[in-house]
Amino acid sequence: MSRPMLTVRIARWSAENPWRAIGAWLLFVAITIGAGSAIGTKTGTFSDSAKGELATYQRIVDDAKITRPASENVLISAKDGAFDQARGRAAAEDLRAGMKGLGEVASVSEPVLSPRGSALLVNVDMNGEAKTADERVKPLLDKTSEMQQRYGDLRLEQVGGASMERAMSEASGDDFAKAELISIPLTLLIMLIAFGAIIAAGVPVLLAMSAVGSAIGLAALVSQFVPATQNTNSMILLIGMAVGVDYSLFYIRREREERAKGKGHLDAVEIAAATSGHAIVVSGIAVVVAMAGLFVANDVTFTSMAIGAILVVLVAMIGSITVLPAALAKLGRWVDKPRIPVLWRLSRTDREPRFWNKLLRPTLRRPAVALAISLGALLALAVPALGMKLSMPDDPLPDDLPISQSEKRMAEEFPSTGATHAVVVKVPADKVAEGRAAVTAFVAKVQQTPGFAHDRAPKVMTAAGETVAMLQVPIPDKADTPAADASLAALRTQVLPTTIGTVAGAEYAVSGQTAGENDFLDNMNDSLPLVIAFVLVLTFIMMLATFRAPVIALTSIVLNLLSAAAAYGVLTLVFQGTWAESLLGFDSIGSIVGWLPLMLFVILFGLSMDYHIFVVSRIREAHQSGLSTRDAVARGITSSAGSITSAAAVMIGVFSIFATLSTIDMKQMGVGLATAILIDATLIRAVVLPSLMIVLGKANWWTPKWLRRKENDPPTAPMDRVPELAGAPR
Repeated sequence: MSRPMLTVRIARWSAENPWRAIGAWLLFVAITIGAGSAIGTKTGTFSDSAKGELATYQRIVDDAKITRPASENVLISAKDGAFDQARGRAAAEDLRAGMKGLGEVASVSEPVLSPRGSALLVNVDMNGEAKTADERVKPLLDKTSEMQQRYGDLRLEQVGGASMERAMSEASGDDFAKAELISIPLTLLIMLIAFGAIIAAGVPVLLAMSAVGSAIGLAALVSQFVPATQNTNSMILLIGMAVGVDYSLFYIRREREERAKGKGHLDAVEIAAATSGHAIVVSGIAVVVAMAGLFVANDVTFTSMAIGAILVVLVAMIGSITVLPAALAKLGRWVDKPRIPVLWRLSRTDREPRFWNKLLRPTLRRPAVALAISLGALLALAVPALGMKLSMPDDPLPDDLPISQSEKRMAEEFPSTGATHAVVVKVPADKVAEGRAAVTAFVAKVQQTPGFAHDRAPKVMTAAGETVAMLQVPIPDKADTPAADASLAALRTQVLPTTIGTVAGAEYAVSGQTAGENDFLDNMNDSLPLVIAFVLVLTFIMMLATFRAPVIALTSIVLNLLSAAAAYGVLTLVFQGTWAESLLGFDSIGSIVGWLPLMLFVILFGLSMDYHIFVVSRIREAHQSGLSTRDAVARGITSSAGSITSAAAVMIGVFSIFATLSTIDMKQMGVGLATAILIDATLIRAVVLPSLMIVLGKANWWTPKWLRRKENDPPTAPMDRVPELAGAPR
């Protein structure tokens, strides 16, 4: 008799030593959470995410030790009625005196009256590096709040890069708390419906929560080497609650199913380990492989979110095959207590699932017709994605936040005259004179080139013995307009090469909002094909190694691509228009957030493979027992329907919560993920997959000679160990 697979050996040890396994898990979770809390999370800065020209710009500025203090603005206006300028100036002087007394403040400007005379603006420059200003801006905000209390008849509002960054961080934290608060009871409710028993419902939720907490702690430790972003913890919660609950769900349902067939308790645990446990490992690896594709983009945002997702998937996977068997062994039949009468009857696994039998009947009768109709529906859903537009929103915060309203009022009182391109130039020490002449030529050419603000000459500042020059080049257009993009292209391809570029050994780079957005989107467009290729190839190899059937591996990938394309189409339809604004509580930016398609692809691919593996495993199990492909498909789909439906409900529920959060990027991610899982769990799994497998028939199971298992090879498929386990000696 061959040696049992690893998941079975682990389950057997855990079941025989439950307190050791449970104690080790609790210790691991406590240590990781404690260590992460003690050390804290290191958040990435602009320097961490800059690449290409932006990285060159940052390097030159840093090498020249040029300090760029953060700047905050305080707008003083009337709450109601006409603005009393004398009262406003008194408030401004008090504010200036208070700000000057703060250690974080370098200088405070004289108040400036708005063009229409209805507001004053006070500019405050902070000390220290701008990249850490959001951590030091609180005293300034407190001082503004104090002045607001003193001058209750006026409105004092502070707006700036640091205060906006802090507001975004606070909004992200509030969103995370909201998502956590809603997701846990929602998930528990779905588990109660799935199991009909309180203990059985609570175990997956507890395991998922412990996995999320542990992964957040581990991510904090990793952030000391690879900085995190504001969305890292949200990603951990998003993925962790989904896969953590699903893995436990599949395992427990299989264990209950085997007990309902009359298996002994330990036999049932071991069969669950050999089937669902093995599938959990394969599924976990599939998600990790998909998320690892984000590393190809070489961007700190994607890298940090990938690390968070990978950590929580690995922790949930390990917990599901170690502490879960121990908990089931210790609980015994108590796992089915206390029972909820109506829900318990609905969750029974010892009867035929009539609903799914009826739902599958048309597909089983006419698979070719069902396949054609369902594929047509998926392609129709995907069509809007052809018009998808990508952009990076200037302000991802919702309009109803106080700082967003303040920013709007400031823009109304002091209308922008256009954006600015930031240019840095570095010349060798022996080329200072040539560099000075080149900068003069650059300024002259800018004022002669269409697309720039000819009424305002570029501002020039030199440093490091005039070997470095920083230039602020104004344009008459907003930063996110096609005209701004055109002026950036002219700057990079015409103006700079023909002026600064003529100096031997000179370096130059363009930064600013327009450059940052263009470079980021260009990086996304360049990375997307590489990420897709990476994920597809590795997933195909993994599926091939698992099922030893090239057709199944290939069709698995095609089906997941179809669900991703359909999700893109729905996302475009919802967010590029305005019809859903009141329904979902957002203001359309007329586009999809630039990083979302790449992120959605890897998450969807990983999570779709999650239960695709479970479904195909059950179909293959039925086929290996001697059933025809048609009957095996029917048996596999119906026997896994309860688990898949519950798993999909958990994912859709958790993802839908993110659609209610405040920032547009999280809303779009939530809608995209929830839509894709809904499509995947219904149209794909209930119609496309069964009809396709029936149409393909025996071709599904074709295995080339080089993949066929030799007589002495250990089994790798989830079902290979089941017959032997049922009578395994104790």
